[in-house]
Amino acid sequence: MSKRKKTPEFKTEAEERTFWETHDSSDYVDWSQAKPASFPKLKPSTKTISLRLPEALLDRIKIEANKRDMPYQSLIKAWLKDDVDESRAG
Repeated sequence: MSKRKKTPEFKTEAEERTFWETHDSSDYVDWSQAKPASFPKLKPSTKTISLRLPEALLDRIKIEANKRDMPYQSLIKAWLKDDVDESRAG
C-alpha cells in the first residue's frame, strides 16, 4: 500500500471545495476501504437569491401554485429543477 498524503485542515467550505477541485482524492483516501453511506436526513445547502419577474408572470405563477395548494416559491423551484434536469439529460 502506498503512503497517503495527510488531508489538510480547511478554514471554510469554499477553501475545501477549491482544494478538491484541484487535487486527486486517491492521493489522500484509500478508496478500496470505502463503504457505502446513507444520509437520509441531510438537507442540501441553500442560498437566497433575488429574482425579478414581470408582475403578470408572477401573478400567473401564484395562481398555478394556489391550484396546487403549495407556496409559489416552491413551485418555481420545482419548475427550475425539472427544466435543469431535462436539459442535462438531453
